[in-house]
Amino acid sequence: MIMNTTQKANLVEQDAKVFVKQAPQFKRWGRKHPFVRYGLPLISLTVFGAVGLAHLIQGSKEVTKEKEDMEWEVVETTKALSRTGPVEGAYKPKKLSLEDELKALQQKVDINSYDYKPIPRPSEK
Repeated sequence: MIMNTTQKANLVEQDAKVFVKQAPQFKRWGRKHPFVRYGLPLISLTVFGAVGLAHLIQGSKEVTKEKEDMEWEVVETTKALSRTGPVEGAYKPKKLSLEDELKALQQKVDINSYDYKPIPRPSEK
């Protein structure tokens, strides 16, 4: 079925008349029931937004879980036990003492020999 331009224009005009007749009905409906006009869009936006955000967050949670699982596997393999005990190279905490740390710091910094260096003022730059 081939339509010429006048027939197409007539169909568009008829559709426009239908929409013009229905528009006041929707306005009246919105005035009679304000929940449909204001409440329903707000609630639907809230619900769909929460669902969308949950979907996005779930993806990032899966990525972090995979990373943690890989790290856990590495830790478990390094701490694996053999017949003689833990495998060499496993994590061993280094024992620290405050006295040793203080001595190392005192050797690095000599507080008795220092030079006064004046800080230049902004006007002197």
